[in-house]
Amino acid sequence: MTIFDTIILGIIEGVTEFLPISSTGHLIVASEFLGIEQTSINKAFEVIIQFAAILAVILNYPSKFTFKHISLWTKVFIAFLPIAGIGFLFAKDVKAMFSIEIVAYMFIIGGIIFLIVEKFYNEKKTHTLDVEDVTYKQAIWIGLAQIFALIPGTSRAGSSIIGAMLVGLNRKASAEFSFLLAFPVMCATTAYDLMKHYKELFSDVHIVNLAVGFIISFIVAFITIKLFLKFLETFTFVAFGIYRILFGILLLIILNYNITY
Repeated sequence: MTIFDTIILGIIEGVTEFLPISSTGHLIVASEFLGIEQTSINKAFEVIIQFAAILAVILNYPSKFTFKHISLWTKVFIAFLPIAGIGFLFAKDVKAMFSIEIVAYMFIIGGIIFLIVEKFYNEKKTHTLDVEDVTYKQAIWIGLAQIFALIPGTSRAGSSIIGAMLVGLNRKASAEFSFLLAFPVMCATTAYDLMKHYKELFSDVHIVNLAVGFIISFIVAFITIKLFLKFLETFTFVAFGIYRILFGILLLIILNYNITY
Protein backbone atom coordinates (compact mmCIF):
# COMPACT_ATOMS: atom_id res chain seq x y z
CA MET A 1 0.00 0.00 0.00
CA THR A 2 1.48 3.34 -1.08
CA ILE A 3 1.11 6.79 0.50
CA PHE A 4 -1.21 7.70 -2.38
CA ASP A 5 -3.40 4.71 -1.51
CA THR A 6 -3.58 5.73 2.15
CA ILE A 7 -4.56 9.30 1.21
CA ILE A 8 -7.36 8.07 -1.05
CA LEU A 9 -8.63 5.60 1.55
CA GLY A 10 -8.40 8.22 4.30
CA ILE A 11 -10.51 10.67 2.28
CA ILE A 12 -13.08 8.02 1.37
CA GLU A 13 -13.36 6.86 4.98
CA GLY A 14 -13.68 10.39 6.34
CA VAL A 15 -16.46 11.26 3.89
CA THR A 16 -18.46 8.03 4.09
CA GLU A 17 -18.25 6.91 7.74
CA PHE A 18 -21.12 9.10 8.93
CA LEU A 19 -23.15 9.25 5.74
CA PRO A 20 -25.69 6.45 5.13
CA ILE A 21 -23.74 5.09 2.15
CA SER A 22 -21.49 2.45 3.75
CA SER A 23 -17.88 3.35 4.45
CA THR A 24 -16.92 -0.34 4.46
CA GLY A 25 -18.52 -0.84 1.06
CA HIS A 26 -16.68 2.14 -0.41
CA LEU A 27 -13.37 0.99 1.09
CA ILE A 28 -13.81 -2.51 -0.36
CA VAL A 29 -14.55 -1.08 -3.80
CA ALA A 30 -11.72 1.48 -3.62
CA SER A 31 -9.23 -1.17 -2.53
CA GLU A 32 -10.31 -3.38 -5.43
CA PHE A 33 -9.80 -0.62 -8.02
CA LEU A 34 -6.51 0.50 -6.46
CA GLY A 35 -5.27 -3.07 -6.60
CA ILE A 36 -4.82 -3.30 -2.83
CA GLU A 37 -4.87 -6.91 -1.74
CA GLN A 38 -7.34 -7.55 1.07
CA THR A 39 -4.80 -9.02 3.48
CA SER A 40 -5.51 -9.13 7.21
CA ILE A 41 -3.09 -6.21 7.69
CA ASN A 42 -4.75 -4.00 5.09
CA LYS A 43 -8.19 -4.80 6.50
CA ALA A 44 -6.94 -3.85 9.96
CA PHE A 45 -5.57 -0.59 8.51
CA GLU A 46 -9.02 0.22 7.15
CA VAL A 47 -10.57 -0.38 10.56
CA ILE A 48 -8.04 1.90 12.25
CA ILE A 49 -8.65 4.81 9.86
CA GLN A 50 -12.33 4.25 10.63
CA PHE A 51 -11.46 4.79 14.28
CA ALA A 52 -9.80 8.08 13.33
CA ALA A 53 -13.10 9.17 11.83
CA ILE A 54 -14.87 8.18 15.04
CA LEU A 55 -12.57 10.45 17.05
CA ALA A 56 -13.97 13.33 15.01
CA VAL A 57 -17.21 12.75 16.93
CA ILE A 58 -15.44 13.70 20.18
CA LEU A 59 -14.20 16.94 18.65
CA ASN A 60 -17.67 17.77 17.33
CA TYR A 61 -19.49 16.82 20.54
CA PRO A 62 -17.04 17.39 23.41
CA SER A 63 -19.84 18.22 25.86
CA LYS A 64 -21.43 14.80 25.36
CA PHE A 65 -18.33 13.02 26.66
CA THR A 66 -18.82 13.99 30.30
CA PHE A 67 -20.35 12.33 33.36
CA LYS A 68 -23.38 14.58 32.98
CA HIS A 69 -24.49 12.39 30.09
CA ILE A 70 -24.32 8.96 31.74
CA SER A 71 -27.97 8.31 30.88
CA LEU A 72 -27.38 9.05 27.19
CA TRP A 73 -24.31 6.82 27.04
CA THR A 74 -26.16 4.03 28.82
CA LYS A 75 -28.69 4.11 25.99
CA VAL A 76 -25.89 4.20 23.42
CA PHE A 77 -24.30 1.17 25.07
CA ILE A 78 -27.64 -0.69 25.06
CA ALA A 79 -27.98 0.05 21.34
CA PHE A 80 -24.42 -1.23 20.83
CA LEU A 81 -25.00 -4.63 22.45
CA PRO A 82 -26.95 -6.36 19.61
CA ILE A 83 -24.32 -5.75 16.93
CA ALA A 84 -21.55 -6.60 19.40
CA GLY A 85 -23.11 -9.94 20.26
CA ILE A 86 -24.08 -10.98 16.74
CA GLY A 87 -20.80 -9.70 15.30
CA PHE A 88 -18.78 -11.73 17.80
CA LEU A 89 -20.77 -14.93 17.27
CA PHE A 90 -20.76 -14.76 13.48
CA ALA A 91 -17.46 -12.96 12.80
CA LYS A 92 -16.25 -15.55 10.26
CA ASP A 93 -19.55 -15.51 8.38
CA VAL A 94 -19.47 -11.70 8.21
CA LYS A 95 -15.93 -11.67 6.78
CA ALA A 96 -16.95 -14.29 4.21
CA MET A 97 -19.52 -11.86 2.78
CA PHE A 98 -16.92 -9.22 1.85
CA SER A 99 -17.26 -9.04 -1.94
CA ILE A 100 -18.09 -6.34 -4.47
CA GLU A 101 -21.18 -8.23 -5.66
CA ILE A 102 -22.72 -8.34 -2.18
CA VAL A 103 -21.77 -4.68 -1.62
CA ALA A 104 -23.49 -3.71 -4.89
CA TYR A 105 -26.74 -5.50 -4.07
CA MET A 106 -26.85 -4.10 -0.52
CA PHE A 107 -26.26 -0.59 -1.87
CA ILE A 108 -29.31 -0.97 -4.09
CA ILE A 109 -31.49 -2.59 -1.40
CA GLY A 110 -30.47 0.04 1.16
CA GLY A 111 -31.22 2.82 -1.32
CA ILE A 112 -34.70 1.45 -2.01
CA ILE A 113 -35.38 1.19 1.73
CA PHE A 114 -34.36 4.83 2.22
CA LEU A 115 -36.71 5.97 -0.54
CA ILE A 116 -39.59 3.94 0.91
CA VAL A 117 -39.02 5.23 4.44
CA GLU A 118 -38.76 8.84 3.24
CA LYS A 119 -41.97 8.38 1.21
CA PHE A 120 -43.99 7.70 4.36
CA TYR A 121 -41.90 9.64 6.89
CA ASN A 122 -43.40 12.83 8.32
CA GLU A 123 -40.92 14.71 10.46
CA LYS A 124 -43.67 16.93 11.86
CA LYS A 125 -45.12 13.87 13.60
CA THR A 126 -41.83 12.82 15.23
CA HIS A 127 -41.73 13.10 19.00
CA THR A 128 -37.98 12.87 19.70
CA LEU A 129 -36.25 16.04 18.55
CA ASP A 130 -33.11 15.85 20.68
CA VAL A 131 -30.68 12.97 21.07
CA GLU A 132 -30.85 13.43 24.85
CA ASP A 133 -34.53 12.47 24.78
CA VAL A 134 -34.04 9.02 23.24
CA THR A 135 -35.75 6.38 25.39
CA TYR A 136 -34.37 2.98 26.37
CA LYS A 137 -36.97 1.29 24.20
CA GLN A 138 -35.97 3.38 21.19
CA ALA A 139 -32.29 2.60 21.86
CA ILE A 140 -33.02 -1.13 21.79
CA TRP A 141 -34.84 -0.89 18.46
CA ILE A 142 -32.08 1.24 16.94
CA GLY A 143 -29.53 -1.32 18.14
CA LEU A 144 -31.49 -4.16 16.52
CA ALA A 145 -31.68 -2.21 13.25
CA GLN A 146 -27.92 -1.71 13.32
CA ILE A 147 -27.35 -5.48 13.14
CA PHE A 148 -28.04 -5.28 9.40
CA ALA A 149 -24.84 -3.23 9.09
CA LEU A 150 -22.88 -6.47 9.47
CA ILE A 151 -23.69 -7.14 5.82
CA PRO A 152 -21.09 -5.27 3.72
CA GLY A 153 -22.63 -2.39 1.78
CA THR A 154 -25.57 -1.95 4.14
CA SER A 155 -24.05 0.97 6.09
CA ARG A 156 -23.85 1.16 9.87
CA ALA A 157 -24.93 4.78 9.78
CA GLY A 158 -27.73 3.99 7.33
CA SER A 159 -29.21 1.11 9.30
CA SER A 160 -29.09 2.96 12.62
CA ILE A 161 -30.54 6.15 11.10
CA ILE A 162 -33.40 4.21 9.49
CA GLY A 163 -34.04 2.44 12.79
CA ALA A 164 -34.09 5.78 14.62
CA MET A 165 -36.46 7.38 12.15
CA LEU A 166 -38.85 4.44 12.38
CA VAL A 167 -39.09 4.76 16.17
CA GLY A 168 -39.88 8.46 16.18
CA LEU A 169 -36.64 10.44 16.03
CA ASN A 170 -36.37 13.38 13.66
CA ARG A 171 -33.63 13.35 11.03
CA LYS A 172 -31.13 15.41 13.02
CA ALA A 173 -31.53 13.38 16.22
CA SER A 174 -31.33 10.16 14.17
CA ALA A 175 -28.03 11.25 12.64
CA GLU A 176 -26.57 12.41 15.95
CA PHE A 177 -27.50 9.20 17.77
CA SER A 178 -25.87 7.31 14.90
CA PHE A 179 -22.69 9.41 15.34
CA LEU A 180 -22.51 8.57 19.05
CA LEU A 181 -23.37 4.92 18.47
CA ALA A 182 -20.42 4.65 16.09
CA PHE A 183 -18.06 5.31 18.99
CA PRO A 184 -18.42 2.03 20.96
CA VAL A 185 -18.78 0.02 17.75
CA MET A 186 -15.51 1.23 16.27
CA CYS A 187 -13.68 1.25 19.61
CA ALA A 188 -14.45 -2.46 20.00
CA THR A 189 -13.54 -3.28 16.39
CA THR A 190 -10.31 -1.30 16.49
CA ALA A 191 -9.21 -2.79 19.82
CA TYR A 192 -9.75 -6.29 18.42
CA ASP A 193 -7.67 -5.61 15.29
CA LEU A 194 -4.93 -3.89 17.27
CA MET A 195 -4.53 -6.95 19.46
CA LYS A 196 -4.35 -9.21 16.42
CA HIS A 197 -1.97 -7.12 14.30
CA TYR A 198 -0.11 -4.88 16.74
CA LYS A 199 3.42 -5.81 15.62
CA GLU A 200 2.70 -5.58 11.89
CA LEU A 201 0.73 -2.32 12.04
CA PHE A 202 3.31 -0.49 14.09
CA SER A 203 6.36 -1.76 12.27
CA ASP A 204 8.54 0.65 10.30
CA VAL A 205 6.87 -0.57 7.11
CA HIS A 206 3.32 0.39 8.13
CA ILE A 207 3.62 3.20 10.67
CA VAL A 208 3.88 6.03 8.10
CA ASN A 209 0.90 4.79 6.08
CA LEU A 210 -1.09 4.38 9.27
CA ALA A 211 -0.30 7.92 10.45
CA VAL A 212 -1.14 9.54 7.10
CA GLY A 213 -4.41 7.65 6.72
CA PHE A 214 -5.37 8.33 10.33
CA ILE A 215 -4.83 12.11 10.14
CA ILE A 216 -6.59 12.55 6.79
CA SER A 217 -9.55 10.44 7.85
CA PHE A 218 -9.90 12.44 11.07
CA ILE A 219 -9.85 15.86 9.37
CA VAL A 220 -12.22 14.89 6.56
CA ALA A 221 -14.65 13.20 8.98
CA PHE A 222 -14.74 16.27 11.22
CA ILE A 223 -15.72 18.49 8.28
CA THR A 224 -18.20 15.93 6.93
CA ILE A 225 -20.14 15.74 10.22
CA LYS A 226 -20.69 19.50 10.24
CA LEU A 227 -21.71 19.62 6.57
CA PHE A 228 -24.02 16.61 6.96
CA LEU A 229 -25.97 18.19 9.83
CA LYS A 230 -26.22 21.42 7.85
CA PHE A 231 -27.53 19.42 4.89
CA LEU A 232 -30.26 17.83 7.04
CA GLU A 233 -31.59 21.24 8.05
CA THR A 234 -32.91 21.65 4.51
CA PHE A 235 -32.91 18.27 2.77
CA THR A 236 -34.01 14.67 3.36
CA PHE A 237 -32.22 11.33 2.86
CA VAL A 238 -33.71 10.86 -0.62
CA ALA A 239 -30.48 11.95 -2.32
CA PHE A 240 -28.57 9.26 -0.45
CA GLY A 241 -31.13 6.65 -1.46
CA ILE A 242 -30.77 7.58 -5.12
CA TYR A 243 -26.98 7.65 -4.85
CA ARG A 244 -26.93 4.18 -3.30
CA ILE A 245 -29.08 2.72 -6.08
CA LEU A 246 -27.05 4.31 -8.88
CA PHE A 247 -23.73 3.35 -7.29
CA GLY A 248 -24.89 -0.23 -6.77
CA ILE A 249 -26.03 -0.54 -10.39
CA LEU A 250 -22.72 0.90 -11.60
CA LEU A 251 -20.83 -1.68 -9.55
CA LEU A 252 -22.88 -4.53 -11.02
CA ILE A 253 -22.24 -3.23 -14.56
CA ILE A 254 -18.49 -3.00 -13.93
CA LEU A 255 -18.46 -6.41 -12.25
CA ASN A 256 -20.36 -8.00 -15.14
CA TYR A 257 -18.04 -6.34 -17.67
CA ASN A 258 -14.96 -7.69 -15.90
CA ILE A 259 -16.42 -11.20 -15.74
CA THR A 260 -17.41 -11.12 -19.43
CA TYR A 261 -14.10 -9.78 -20.67
